[in-house]
Amino acid sequence: MSDEPDRRLSRRGLLGLAGAGAVGLAAGVGGTVAVDRLTGAGAANGAGVRYPFYGRHQSGITTPAQDRLHFAVFDLAENSDADDLKSLLKDWTAAAARMTQGLDVGKHGAVGGSPYAPPEDTGEALGLPPSGLTLTFGFGPSLFTTKDGADRLGLAGRRPPLLQPLPRFSGDALQPQLTGGDLCIQACSDDPQVAVHAIRNLSRIAFGRASLRWSQLGFGRTSSTSTAQSTPRNLFGFKDGTANVKAEEQNAVDTSVWVGAGDGPEWMTGGSYLVARKIRMIIESWDRSQLSEQQNVIGRDKDAGAPLSGGTEFTDPDFTAKDSGGSPLIPKDSHVRLAHPSVNGGVRLLRRGYNFVDGNDELGRLNAGLFFLSFQRSPEQFITVQKSLAGVDALNEYIRHVGSGVFAVPPGAKQGGYIGAGLFG
Repeated sequence: MSDEPDRRLSRRGLLGLAGAGAVGLAAGVGGTVAVDRLTGAGAANGAGVRYPFYGRHQSGITTPAQDRLHFAVFDLAENSDADDLKSLLKDWTAAAARMTQGLDVGKHGAVGGSPYAPPEDTGEALGLPPSGLTLTFGFGPSLFTTKDGADRLGLAGRRPPLLQPLPRFSGDALQPQLTGGDLCIQACSDDPQVAVHAIRNLSRIAFGRASLRWSQLGFGRTSSTSTAQSTPRNLFGFKDGTANVKAEEQNAVDTSVWVGAGDGPEWMTGGSYLVARKIRMIIESWDRSQLSEQQNVIGRDKDAGAPLSGGTEFTDPDFTAKDSGGSPLIPKDSHVRLAHPSVNGGVRLLRRGYNFVDGNDELGRLNAGLFFLSFQRSPEQFITVQKSLAGVDALNEYIRHVGSGVFAVPPGAKQGGYIGAGLFG
């Protein structure tokens, strides 16, 4: 299946049809069409867009980036075994497949069960359309081996060799409570309540088996993953992700995003690797800097997004262009230059970052920044680019990396199967 939006579907309409076998309709396009004809579901603004959960690849990677994010990282309970993990993944898959189609969790949902038992679904998404919800699952290095190398679940031999903790980069100020983790779930939607509902219910399902380690809410995507999307701006006011890999670039996606046969264990073929970095922006310092300084730091015009060497937003930067005094038009320590594929061996990433604002810190400064998410065929792609940036990027004066994680994202689940099934042989 592709990540193209399917027909629109409403939770409220399907609740009314649940007794007529609507439970089975979430998986089939034909059934969905029938439901749409009965309910007239779908708002004119596209809030009813839904993406398939089952398919060759997990949705939420090349899917057109939605506007809202709830990212969550979990640790398995102590003394868990592989069967506990398998059971959790099966339960998460069943719930995710329903929620992405606009359905409640469970057979009886939020209001259809016994009044003397807790509802199967928490209910805050009742009446809301799916709003393009995607749920993407990943496995961290610590799922396979502990820090001291212990094979905690008997799965160490199935660990992809590429899945290693990221190295420490110059300037890192990582906080342990925002770093690492066994499992991750990326919930993206165009409605924040739908994304939060998804993580809330998956956390509830995990109770006693896995606990939330850290999480992040995000808004205002900072990258476009489709040529149909305009380039958004980050909290520094600059267009971000102009040169991002786009879903329509099939060759680039195959080369740079999806794990190929022979890249590692067979169960990862068709998957990807996810890097998450919480990047605090020093907003107050940035806001006091001159416009020319800001543009030189980024290497782009703040208004149009064009490189300082000239042209339009999508003009390739000319790093050889100089001003009348012989200085490079795009400074050597600019972010654009140091992140560009031409200085990183052709490396490209598919980015799905989001802005975040977590209120104020203890000094009254805005606790805000970029929650960076990238998908790549190998974590080495991210490592290559970050090493280039970490030492001399002029942007480092205005940012701090405070959180980090790397995860193996398995391929999509087959109909009737579950996420990560291949891990168990």
